[in-house]
Amino acid sequence: MKNNSIHRFLIWYKKFQLSKSPQMNLVWGFFLYTIIGFLLLSLPIFHKVEISFIDNLFISTSAISTTGLVTISIIDSYTFFGQFIVMLLFQIGGIGYMTLTTYFLLFTTKKITHWHKKIIGAEFTMPKTIKINDFLKSVILFTIVMETLGAICFYIAFKDTGMQTLEALWYSVFHSVSAFCTAGFGLLNNSFENFQDHTFINTIIAVLAIAGSLGFIVITDLWYRISRKSNKLSFTSKIVIYGFIVLLTLGTAVTYFTEPLVNETGQNVLMKSFFQTMSAMTTVGFNTIATSNLSLPTMLLVIFLMYVGASPSGTAGGMKITTLTAMISVLKSRVLGQKKITFLNRKIPFERLYVATSTFILYTVLIFLFSFLMTYSENASYEDILFEVASSLGTVGLSRGITGDLSNVGKFLIIILMFIGRVGVLTFGFALLARKLDDKAILIEDDLAV
Repeated sequence: MKNNSIHRFLIWYKKFQLSKSPQMNLVWGFFLYTIIGFLLLSLPIFHKVEISFIDNLFISTSAISTTGLVTISIIDSYTFFGQFIVMLLFQIGGIGYMTLTTYFLLFTTKKITHWHKKIIGAEFTMPKTIKINDFLKSVILFTIVMETLGAICFYIAFKDTGMQTLEALWYSVFHSVSAFCTAGFGLLNNSFENFQDHTFINTIIAVLAIAGSLGFIVITDLWYRISRKSNKLSFTSKIVIYGFIVLLTLGTAVTYFTEPLVNETGQNVLMKSFFQTMSAMTTVGFNTIATSNLSLPTMLLVIFLMYVGASPSGTAGGMKITTLTAMISVLKSRVLGQKKITFLNRKIPFERLYVATSTFILYTVLIFLFSFLMTYSENASYEDILFEVASSLGTVGLSRGITGDLSNVGKFLIIILMFIGRVGVLTFGFALLARKLDDKAILIEDDLAV
């Protein structure tokens, strides 16, 4: 009887999935994993102390969205198994739940259904030059290799600091997965501030975060070059790499020369400046200096970097470098009076420009709207609220110290933002608002002065 009920439910759920758009399936999938994570984290056996309903939901959403904002201490609130569930959630969130499902299908049946291809296409924006099969294989293989190497390096570093073997082993695995998935979750209550002068640990985090945030498109592209399936990088990969280097260099330089906090000690100033910029851009969310003490100019710079993010189809959040590039291209072409939208002597397709423009507008509107709403619910300065909102939507995890003091309304607003940031603002908007339009309807073309 019980098996028949489960079977009927699975049949119903399959029909439900097929009846929905790829975007809606993506939203429902991440929502389902968030609820499962919340229910597991709500079990008292995984708690060291009593944890409220809203805090468990907040941590589950933060983990599946790979944000890293926390209202409670992970190490002080959850047992080892509770911490493991949190890690499992941001591992799923980092590489995409549909990626795991589809890869398992490919591994077992050697083929992918058209329905799975549509969902993957909604979850990851890919250029036409990359095949889905190759993309999935590169995602799984690269993730395993990088997280394993990261854990080994972390273990060496933590043991060198005097940490016990079992503790060092768990801390190494947890932080390696967190860094590569740009999740920002840590088992250290002040992030990595105690290791701000530890070059090896800073390097491990930076390499893992950059590798994850550059995106699986770039990795697949590089694999094509190495395996000689292609003799050049795609236009998307070039834009991502060039844009990332430019923003990272500029951000590091500005922080190095203008931020008093990183210049106070006079030691490892360049490393601290680089780490803070890298953390915001890759949306890894770790910090080696107190974010709450940053000067206003540096804080605004960090907000901008969190706003932009890194690469599409990677573990990072944000609006994406490619979206910023498209907006710059539109502006450049309009100012120069060009009829075609180009960048680096390449014409950008209008359908990509529509997506970029829509993403830019929605992203900006959400940041303004939620910042406005939280000025009513929270007793905090506007710059702290703006920073928190940008960090949530960009799934970054950096905070100026107000997360734990948020009201229940504020926590719920941040939960919504983190979830939207993970599924993507355009995907979320399309899933909720898209309707079938009547293509036969007669539309009147009219002018609009702008």
